[in-house]
Amino acid sequence: MNGTFSVDSDESLHSWYVFGLVRRTVVAPSGQRFERTYVSTPGAVGIVALTDEGSVLLVRQYRATVHDSILEIPAGMRDKPGEPVETTAERELREETGFTARSFTRLGSILSSPGVSDSVVEIHLAEGLTRGVPEPHGPEEQEMELLEIPLGEALSMVDDGRITDSKTVVGLLLAARSRPDLATRAR
Repeated sequence: MNGTFSVDSDESLHSWYVFGLVRRTVVAPSGQRFERTYVSTPGAVGIVALTDEGSVLLVRQYRATVHDSILEIPAGMRDKPGEPVETTAERELREETGFTARSFTRLGSILSSPGVSDSVVEIHLAEGLTRGVPEPHGPEEQEMELLEIPLGEALSMVDDGRITDSKTVVGLLLAARSRPDLATRAR
């Protein structure tokens, strides 16, 4: 739903790795032309990985943008063109945690920051986990800490502000709706 707004043109201002800086010229319903600049991305996946005991896998990872380590669900960019979303989710879960999953269920998707980026994060629930060896990529992942936290406790961490990452907050809430039996434990 975009009303009668229409895109007049897109201009690539800069590109790096899988990202692009785009200037979009738009025509409003009134006929007024205006420009907006945004970061274009291929999107990402986030994985709410649930153990058989009802805990979620979270990673504490340094993020240079906020110069802090934050708690997140395992996630990663959809940086392999043509790769199915579930394959990306499987790969990212294995790389960041070492775990594999028997099943993946799509929970939903979120717009990360629609005023700044076109990034869409696809959220999946992973169940039937088997422990393996992580395959970290880059210095942040090499220093990443893996935690197993009961889903109910993770939801409490959202409530009290210890978990603030948007994909993680939404992923945990969607998982709680999907698995209400686990959401009330340890709350």
